[in-house]
Amino acid sequence: MNILDEIVGYKKIEVAQRKAEMPMELLERQRLFLRPALSLKRFILDASRTGIIAEFKRQSPSKGVINGTADVVDVTTAYANNGASGLSVLTDYPSFGGTTEDLVQARINEIPILRKEFIVDEYQIYEAKAMGADVVLLIAAILTPEEVKEFTMTAHSLGLEVILEVHAEAEMDQFNDRVDIVGVNNRNLKTFEVSLETSVHLSRLIPGDKIKISESGIHQVADIRYLRQAGYHGFLIGENFMKSPDPALAFMKFVSELNDTDV
Repeated sequence: MNILDEIVGYKKIEVAQRKAEMPMELLERQRLFLRPALSLKRFILDASRTGIIAEFKRQSPSKGVINGTADVVDVTTAYANNGASGLSVLTDYPSFGGTTEDLVQARINEIPILRKEFIVDEYQIYEAKAMGADVVLLIAAILTPEEVKEFTMTAHSLGLEVILEVHAEAEMDQFNDRVDIVGVNNRNLKTFEVSLETSVHLSRLIPGDKIKISESGIHQVADIRYLRQAGYHGFLIGENFMKSPDPALAFMKFVSELNDTDV
């Protein structure tokens, strides 16, 4: 059994428990459920911003603890105030050390927030809405084409946008025109190996009218320039900032260098 299979296995158990603790009708009564969502598509295409979706991530299955002391409010506020087009907040605890409360606290910021999660049930989409997310991630490797369509329609009915995440050519079969953004994960979630060439290879398979984002393995400004040439509009970066003792400062330095090269 690979890492992704293990995550999906415990995720199904976790969702069943959460449903019992917080039925869907109670989620719909939460304060943030009624909040109008922000558009990540619009923020990514905003030329005054960087295109970076900056991620708050404490740990990962491949690296262990990345940053166990960073404060989610301090870090995400610095991201938002220094040009991030969006925020990504991990809410999976066993593998990534994330919590629902992390996303709720990050909601202090008025830029789009992606709930970074392994979604296997539409209940999790209602959860995302209730915790203040604007965007949900659907991972092609763990869903059927029918589930991608169904979950996309559920997200849209709640005013949320959808990123369909792919890693291989075969996963493009999960694509349907309803998805808002296509994200290419340069990390193989089964082995956790990373290559930017995954984004370059798959770019040609993504319809030209869709916003494309590249995820993982982006460590320097040159990587963004390279991916822009391949047609990418957005760049999800987490570990590169979070591994620093001061992720906020690391992000500001990165953006400064990016802005210098864009002049």
